[in-house]
Amino acid sequence: MLKLSEELVERIRAHAAQSYPYECCGAMLGTESSGARLVKELVMLDNQREDSPRNRFLVDPADVLRVERAARAQGLDLIGWYHSHPDAPPRPSDFDREHAWPWYSYVIVSVEAGVPRRMASWRLLDDRSRFDGEEIGSDLTAAC
Repeated sequence: MLKLSEELVERIRAHAAQSYPYECCGAMLGTESSGARLVKELVMLDNQREDSPRNRFLVDPADVLRVERAARAQGLDLIGWYHSHPDAPPRPSDFDREHAWPWYSYVIVSVEAGVPRRMASWRLLDDRSRFDGEEIGSDLTAAC
């Protein structure tokens, strides 16, 4: 299970709406305990994709290093990534699967005509064959 406070959910939705009609992207920092992941902080990132930002996103490798360092400095882990799907459902595409890493949580928010809608989380299987859905739970203390 992935636990997010309402404030963090709203920050992801706002980032997705602001980025529309392009995909937004960002990192989720937090902790993992007893099979549950608690997101404590988000890091908004710029979509570096220049050729097709409406249906793809690209995170600069330097941003990945910066996010990992920021997580360590706060005593947290980089536990996942989020991005939006403009005018598409919050399901991972084949492109998402080909570029994802096992273990991480991947939150996708659907944005229809600029309005954030459904949000879902996914985990890529170790053999990279497919994503499994991951329950998103509310945690009122996640942002504290």
